[in-house]
Amino acid sequence: MTDTKVYFLDGGTLLLDGYHIYWNQGPGGDVRIPAYSVLIEHAEGRFLIDTGFDYDHTMKYLAFEKPTQTPEQTIPGALKLLGLEPKDIDVVFNTHFHFDHCGGNKHFPHARKICHKDEVAQACNPEVFEHLGYSDLSFSVEAAEARGRSDELTHGQTRENTTFEGVEGDFELAKGVHMIATPGHTIGHYSCMVERANDRPMMLVLDAAYTRRNLETLCQASFHLDPAEGVRSMRKIRELAEKHDAELFFSHDMEAFQTYRTGPNFYS
Repeated sequence: MTDTKVYFLDGGTLLLDGYHIYWNQGPGGDVRIPAYSVLIEHAEGRFLIDTGFDYDHTMKYLAFEKPTQTPEQTIPGALKLLGLEPKDIDVVFNTHFHFDHCGGNKHFPHARKICHKDEVAQACNPEVFEHLGYSDLSFSVEAAEARGRSDELTHGQTRENTTFEGVEGDFELAKGVHMIATPGHTIGHYSCMVERANDRPMMLVLDAAYTRRNLETLCQASFHLDPAEGVRSMRKIRELAEKHDAELFFSHDMEAFQTYRTGPNFYS
């Protein structure tokens, strides 16, 4: 695993009420949360886990989340800080298709794309309470057409360059990069554990638990499809992290994120 480097690409922030972060617990009130993508630079290629949110889309559909995003926090801008361009990414793996995890997909028409086998279909026909989560359909011509929003495909998207390889269950994306099926937040949500040559494994919890407190108390966010499945997934994450002595990283925990290495500073 000597060639593996893990970069956190700062994608800006969003605003949620505390009751949405800690479902039925709170406390309520405005909480600003980070959004980021993860670049895994590996001997087998460059793997991008999620692509963050698109500012214009978020202002159009979810302005109440008061997004903040500088040019350097867009996916192209964040990659530029590393001396890279979107064309340098080999694989885009979407852990799920909520708007804050797929907004930059349109910049990677050339990349191999992978997701859970049921995620695109869910975005095409989400539950009523999932519509805002699955609001950015620029990642998929199939989803945009199914939802009557083809007019939002403005970056040359085609069925060919927005086609995903469907996966299921736990599997190895590349040697030492373990994708962990953690449904509940969405139908096909994934977490990720990355082995490192020089340190403990990194457990990227992603949206299986927004914050450390979520995981410790088994209290998920209010944005979910199946809360019982979500609790089972959190227990799975806790067991795997303990078994492998993995260091935990959370998707929307501002206190934790402020301690993470970001930009050109990487983990290895």
